[in-house]
Amino acid sequence: MAWFVWLGIFALLLALSGIRIINQYERGVKFRLGRFVGVLGPGLRWIIPIIERLEKVDMRVVTIDIPSQEVMTEDNVPIKVNGVVFFRVSDASKAILEVEDYRYAVSQLSQSALRDMCGRAELDIILAKREEIGSKIKNIVDKETDPWGIKVTDVKIKDIELPENMKRAMAHQAEAERDRRARIILAEGEAQAAKKLTEAAKVIEKTPEALQLRLYQTLSDIAAEKNSTIIFPFPLEMLRAFEKIAKKK
Repeated sequence: MAWFVWLGIFALLLALSGIRIINQYERGVKFRLGRFVGVLGPGLRWIIPIIERLEKVDMRVVTIDIPSQEVMTEDNVPIKVNGVVFFRVSDASKAILEVEDYRYAVSQLSQSALRDMCGRAELDIILAKREEIGSKIKNIVDKETDPWGIKVTDVKIKDIELPENMKRAMAHQAEAERDRRARIILAEGEAQAAKKLTEAAKVIEKTPEALQLRLYQTLSDIAAEKNSTIIFPFPLEMLRAFEKIAKKK
């Protein structure tokens, strides 16, 4: 009788060992004696111990860093560039059956595509059009990984490291550009000021009273300092009388 008890315990433990829990974000790829038999959804599942095997596949978006690598651009500038790729498994059975390690494969494909795209572009284009280059890399990798049941959602270029001499040259160029813009703005301001002064001179020439008002304003500004003394040798009325006499002559 004892061996029946032990046999029952062994059978119970064997049955319990076949219990599997698949999370909501996972799928289970089921094999029976090495042969693919189907994909199991989330929940409590049971497989035949020893005979059947279950491999879980994460269906969430996965983020993989593209390691920094040295690339020679089309205009022969050596740079170091890295990035990040976002993808998810769209078909769990293909991700297991068609490729040995889909994460490693996606990482290698992304590195190769990033190196090729940067090698076919000039430095200015790489710096100015990161999003466009990342989109092209995404399309290339997505097309290559489609037979594996992988959907690439995005590829981003993170850092672009330039040689020190190139950094200094770009800094000098940026400084020269800022100086050029400052000179243009200053020249435009002086031209506008000269134009306004010319217009004001024409108004004053036609209206002498405007000159007197401007004189009073200037005197008011000087008097605000309270540290200056203003002396008029002749009254303004006397100067006007002399002007009238000179005009009559």
